[in-house]
Amino acid sequence: MNHLSFFWLPENEELLIKGIESEFNTLVEHAITSGKITLPPIPEVVLKIQRLCTKDCTTVFDIADCLFEDPGLAAIVIRVANSVIFNRRNITCTDIVTAVSRLGILRVRDIVTAQAIEQLKHSVNLSRGCNQMLINSASTSRELAATMVMVAKGFKEISPSDYEYLETDKALLTGLLADIGFFCIVSEYHTYLEKGNYLDEDIAFQVFNNLCAGASELVLKQWGFDHDFIDVASNNATQIKKVNVSYLDVARIANHILMFRRQDNQIDEHTVEFDVTGADILYKLSNLSDIEFKSKINELISASGL
Repeated sequence: MNHLSFFWLPENEELLIKGIESEFNTLVEHAITSGKITLPPIPEVVLKIQRLCTKDCTTVFDIADCLFEDPGLAAIVIRVANSVIFNRRNITCTDIVTAVSRLGILRVRDIVTAQAIEQLKHSVNLSRGCNQMLINSASTSRELAATMVMVAKGFKEISPSDYEYLETDKALLTGLLADIGFFCIVSEYHTYLEKGNYLDEDIAFQVFNNLCAGASELVLKQWGFDHDFIDVASNNATQIKKVNVSYLDVARIANHILMFRRQDNQIDEHTVEFDVTGADILYKLSNLSDIEFKSKINELISASGL
């Protein structure tokens, strides 16, 4: 048995982190499944819309009535409904009922949830280190979401009939919500400290990254999101694949492109499956200049209305 002092040696660092990760994983999973997780404090209107979306009897007017309770959120939904990515017919709408009807009930839920989480990451009042982690998370999720849109567009442009089921707006939203559990883990970390425990912040941040996928999956399940969102968040296929390219495939290709552009050392360990079309998209997006790539990212985020 290792003496306590030896447990901190470099060769035991992975063992130490795994031990802490296991403890946190149990804590976070139990908290979510028992309904006691510190879920992101998003507006009550958003939570109400999420609850309504679980009922078969919910109508467009029910969702519109909820949005009338929050004029700011209603304005965002109308703006998004008129954006380039979501307005496929290029017809401007000016009222909330038309906007909800155009987007669909579930898509409105996705949009308001993504918007709430995006704002939360920039406004939460935690420690300086945790706040910065959340801000970085917001930037990373937006980058992933925009890259997923580029990948999905690439498939549809090369072979429209084969990939007509891929929706660029859904690709955007699955990317934006992929790390939704991150806030929960950070909150649990603060609760852990408040109970008199100690965990070095640097080690905690490593643990957060390892647990984010699992926490995000649990949150999305609790909020009633579909398998495509859950698969992307967990980086795991939870359903039998019925299409050539799933949203999870799109996310993995997008992530591979981003790892390549960041010159991430772990890219050699990152595997992704794709067909000839996917290889062509991967090649084209990987060979864009940094300026051109960042410009496309910014244009897509701006075009989404979010």
